[in-house]
Amino acid sequence: MIPSTAAEDYVKAIYGHTEWQPEPISPSQLAAALGLANSTVTEMVKKLAAAGLVRHRPYGAVELTDEGLALALRQVRRHRVVETWLVEQHGYDWDEVHDEAEVLEHAMSDRLLDSLAAALGDPVRDPHGDPIPAADGTVVRPDAVLLAEAAVGHTGAVVRISDADPAMLRFLAEAGIALDAPVEVVGLKPYSGSIEVRVAGADVALGPDVARAVWLAS
Repeated sequence: MIPSTAAEDYVKAIYGHTEWQPEPISPSQLAAALGLANSTVTEMVKKLAAAGLVRHRPYGAVELTDEGLALALRQVRRHRVVETWLVEQHGYDWDEVHDEAEVLEHAMSDRLLDSLAAALGDPVRDPHGDPIPAADGTVVRPDAVLLAEAAVGHTGAVVRISDADPAMLRFLAEAGIALDAPVEVVGLKPYSGSIEVRVAGADVALGPDVARAVWLAS
């Protein structure tokens, strides 16, 4: 089977769901991630299973096979190299690159991708801190703790910020919370769920959704 654009998007979404947490993705979660109807996803998952790219039992989770993982890593590499290229060479902000990369990643040959990566110095992470798989599929993921789970007193540099919400990325940039910025957890508000952090000498209160989108060095 020659993977289609849809197949590439599916395996990339499945990989992305488990990249920073261990729970496998359900068909309904996959549908939500792709913005598709459950019935559409169910039919495509059957095709992916028949092609040997995923494992799935009725009402169970969807998991990548070795072949599916290899395809997912190839697409993740493409996406993240393109995002890095857009930020570093074309002046895009980190909240602007996702949709552009979604289009360009499917149109690029492996030769052009490797040339682009080499010109960028073979980066190991994208503008949001997500690891860029090497050409051989190797992934180096930093030791990290989710901000929402960090204890009071924990101090660590920001190593990853989810790019799922562009508005949140803009908010964090304005608050000084960017990759490599040192952050100290100074307080928890258990009833509101917010977390108070210190960044560049200023205290900032972050809501629970934001705290679940930021990872600190552990």
